Amino acid sequence: MAWVYLLIAALFEVVWAISLKQTNGFTRITPSILTISGIVISFYFLACATKTLPIGTAYAIWTGIGAVGVAILEIIFLGEPINPYRIIFLILIIAGVVGFKFLGQ
Repeated sequence: MAWVYLLIAALFEVVWAISLKQTNGFTRITPSILTISGIVISFYFLACATKTLPIGTAYAIWTGIGAVGVAILEIIFLGEPINPYRIIFLILIIAGVVGFKFLGQ
């Protein structure tokens, strides 16, 4: 169940990171509420996952999934440029996350 908690935590990390950009320095109420809610939910599920997973493994996977998710959504929805180097390094992050999953508990 810890891996499910970790996946939920990572997905909410993507939510709050993307919505953080839309807060305009926490001056816009709806994205600000979404950001704060996403942070709380993300940290809650990360804490649940770390009851049984090592913190290093959980944190690395949480940040890896979050970073890849945010980068992909930025490309799709926010017009960030895509180039071969960005793709290569995103693949490397994914490989690291998969490696941690197979080597972790």
